Amino acid sequence: MNKPEQQRLAQDFRKLHRAPPILLLPNCWDPMSARIFEAAGFPAMATTSGGLSWALGYPDGEKAPWPDVVAATRRIVDTVRVPVSADIEEGFGDTPDAVGRNVAEIVRAGAIGINLEDGTARPDQPVRPIADAAARIRAARAAADAEGVPIVINARVDLYLKQVGDEASRFAETVRRAETYMAAGADCIFPFALADLEVIRKLAVAIKAPINIVARAGTPPLRQLEAAGAARVSIASGPTLAVMALTRRIAAELRQKGEFDILYAELKRVDAQRLFANREGTER
Repeated sequence: MNKPEQQRLAQDFRKLHRAPPILLLPNCWDPMSARIFEAAGFPAMATTSGGLSWALGYPDGEKAPWPDVVAATRRIVDTVRVPVSADIEEGFGDTPDAVGRNVAEIVRAGAIGINLEDGTARPDQPVRPIADAAARIRAARAAADAEGVPIVINARVDLYLKQVGDEASRFAETVRRAETYMAAGADCIFPFALADLEVIRKLAVAIKAPINIVARAGTPPLRQLEAAGAARVSIASGPTLAVMALTRRIAAELRQKGEFDILYAELKRVDAQRLFANREGTER
């Protein structure tokens, strides 16, 4: 992808956060899933760290080798014509400088946005100190600026996911972190695992930035999330897990029954081929 095109896609992606209407952002994990979402008419998409890691043969949680993650992201970007944001978890680096280097690499792979979370895998420290998390966002912004691409940084706040503090302190700390992350260069705030419409409504008033909500089975409908003030909704590893569940059911029925009717598919081979028509050997 050439730089002017990437810059245009980044600006297009940024404009999609100006709700209403709300931005429904599907999460892909490989070129086929990316093409299916693009063909359905979605104006942008993001990768799912879980789905991408599993497709590479590793658990989620920064277990996949970073060069493999970058290469897989590049293949997705090169397959579609819409903006692609990359979920890079905690940034795959122990220090802000390392995060900055990795952000530069994922931007060179064609990404026009990133997710960067403040949660950790440490039981004794479920979320990073706010200064550390902000420094990583600041490094990410500086790296993207150096590459000349105005990426959208979606700063994930994991207080609701990790159930840190009581309800009142969790809300106040989410707002504090949001303000700090925005000052460091974040564009969008992602209170992961939050689905309570009333809390979303209050956050949308308190935080002067677009809010991203993750949707799963049971999450309020899109129109209600939009009415509550959410600007962006993503679906994380949900579609990957749904596809994996179907594959597991196919495996079980083949193994147990030796019958093949379960292999009936609404998507035929010719349809799959058509998704990639005229793309062999092309470059962006």
